[in-house]
Amino acid sequence: MNHLLEVKNLSYAYHTLQGETLVLDRVSFSIEPGEFVAIVGPSGCGKSTLLSLICRLLQPDQGTILLQENKKTGYMLQKDHLLEWRTTHKNIALGPEITHQTADGLPQKIDNMLKKYQLDGFRNAKPNQLSGGMRQRAALIRTLMLEPDLLLLDEPFSALDYQTRLSVSDDVWAILKKENKTALLITHDISEAISMADRIIILSSRPATVKKEITLQLSCPGERTPFLARSSPEFKDYFNLVWKELNNNE
Repeated sequence: MNHLLEVKNLSYAYHTLQGETLVLDRVSFSIEPGEFVAIVGPSGCGKSTLLSLICRLLQPDQGTILLQENKKTGYMLQKDHLLEWRTTHKNIALGPEITHQTADGLPQKIDNMLKKYQLDGFRNAKPNQLSGGMRQRAALIRTLMLEPDLLLLDEPFSALDYQTRLSVSDDVWAILKKENKTALLITHDISEAISMADRIIILSSRPATVKKEITLQLSCPGERTPFLARSSPEFKDYFNLVWKELNNNE
C-alpha cells in the first residue's frame, strides 16, 4: 500500500543532567492518504513528542519517518496562537506571508476560505472579538493556507469547554473531509478519538510503544459526523475497548 506517512521503529529519549529518559520505544505505524488517525495514550507518554518528531522539530535517536516525496505537513497546536493585533484576514494570511507566497490570487483565496467556513463577517475582527470556536476555525484555515498534505493536530480542542469542543470538532472534521486532507490527531479524550477517527492507535505508558490499533466501523443515520458518531450503537463497545487498553498496565 502507498503510505502517506510511515513511522518505523521510532525511539527518542530526553537527556538532562539527571540522566536519560526514554520516551518512545520502537514505535511503528503508517497512515494512508485521506485517512483520519487518532493517537491516544496515558498522560506524559510522549504523544506530543511524537508529533514534534514527525514534523522534524526533533530528530529521532533511532528509526525512520518516511513521508511521501514532495508532501508537506501542517501543525495545529493546542492553543490557536492567533496574533492579537492582527485581524482574522491578516492572521489567515500569516503563513503565506512568512513563506513569501504573496501571489496575485492570495487575497481571493483567503476571501473564499472565509466565506466557505462562515468567518466572512469577522474578517476584520481581532481574535479577542471571536468565540473559541471561531478562533479554532481561523487557526485551522491559517494552517490549510499552506496546503499541507498531512495535518498534525495536537489536542486542538483541549482549551475549549465541552459544548464548544463538540461543535468545533464537527467543524474541523467537516473542513478536513471537504478539503480531502489526511490527519493525525493527538488526544487524551477517548470519545473524541472514536467520534472523529477512522483508526485509533493506542500507546502504552512511557516509554511508549504501540499497544493496539483499532479500525473503527460506526453505524450512523445519514452522513457521519463526530456528533452523530457518538450515538452509534458501536460507540460504547469501542469506548470500553480503548479504556481497557489504556488502563491495562500488564
